[in-house]
Amino acid sequence: MRVLVVKTSSLGDVIHALPALTDAARAIPGIRFDWVVEEGFAEIPTWHPAVDQVIPVAIRRWRKNLWQTFKSGEWRRFKQRVQSTKYDLVIDAQGLLKSAWLTRYVRAPVAGFDKHSAREPIAARFYSRRLAVARGQHAVERLRQLFAVALGYDLPKGLGDYGLSVEKLLGLPPKKPFVLLLHGTTWDTKHWPEAYWRELAERMGRLGVDVKLPWGNAAEKARAERLAQDLPNAEVLPKLNLAGVARVLAGARACVAVDTGLGHLAAALDVPTISLFGPTNPGLTGAYGKGQIHLASDWSCAPCLQKNCTYQPTADDLRRFDILRESPLCFTRLNPERVASRLSTLLLAEEQH
Repeated sequence: MRVLVVKTSSLGDVIHALPALTDAARAIPGIRFDWVVEEGFAEIPTWHPAVDQVIPVAIRRWRKNLWQTFKSGEWRRFKQRVQSTKYDLVIDAQGLLKSAWLTRYVRAPVAGFDKHSAREPIAARFYSRRLAVARGQHAVERLRQLFAVALGYDLPKGLGDYGLSVEKLLGLPPKKPFVLLLHGTTWDTKHWPEAYWRELAERMGRLGVDVKLPWGNAAEKARAERLAQDLPNAEVLPKLNLAGVARVLAGARACVAVDTGLGHLAAALDVPTISLFGPTNPGLTGAYGKGQIHLASDWSCAPCLQKNCTYQPTADDLRRFDILRESPLCFTRLNPERVASRLSTLLLAEEQH
């Protein structure tokens, strides 16, 4: 049986689909998958043993210049690729209009979330099989259920398995154990205050623990350099592609992360991780897997799910906190002392494991 999966973005969303493929591969002998995914995340599906072809798309880039997309032949080549293979089924695991639109060009039945389950209900109009999957669950579990119903097997009990071959990503073992600080994220409100990251790195230094700081753009590089400045235990990593970051992750003793795609990658690689949540809800999209610790703010308005903080500090807030250095204030519930304490306990448990 050959199935085409459409799950284009983002990094965390793509990673969330992997356990569903593992379930299916164990339930249906010989099943193989091809995967349509954004070009920036095309490496990830190749790490799963049940995936054959990865078909990259560039919807984000294409939308910026539709004429160039058609003129260059990229759109034509995409359609030719998805039409050149005979599929038994297409599963739209995204549930968005953009992903549903891509399924139009595949000559096979299409399964996806029904209008009550999809993130964009209009997407369900494109499917020949519309499947109900309850909301309010973690994204990984929703996808596992979608695949089980679409492919006709019983959902396995217990925690989902990403199925990645970590051995393929590991290079030489690190000379000294280290903790990776995943400080980069998209929304301004999801950023743990820079002063907190700096204090955490200093606390780890006093315990004799090295920290490494990856980065993906100029702003993140500048922040990493500020955090590591004059700290002998801190290292700013060179520019790395996704596979390079995965290799570093796989060699880490633990990670501390904000709500970011690399935190989900750490979970997929079974790296113990403390994830910090201010405005977002870990119950729905938190890092999923073994050894994952979620520290969520209990601030009055958290989780607000807002990209811009609208909280107005009270007079008491102004007395207690440095507003410029500790914003957004929901993260004051997750101060460096608390995070360092949990991290020290996690590292001790890893040593004794």
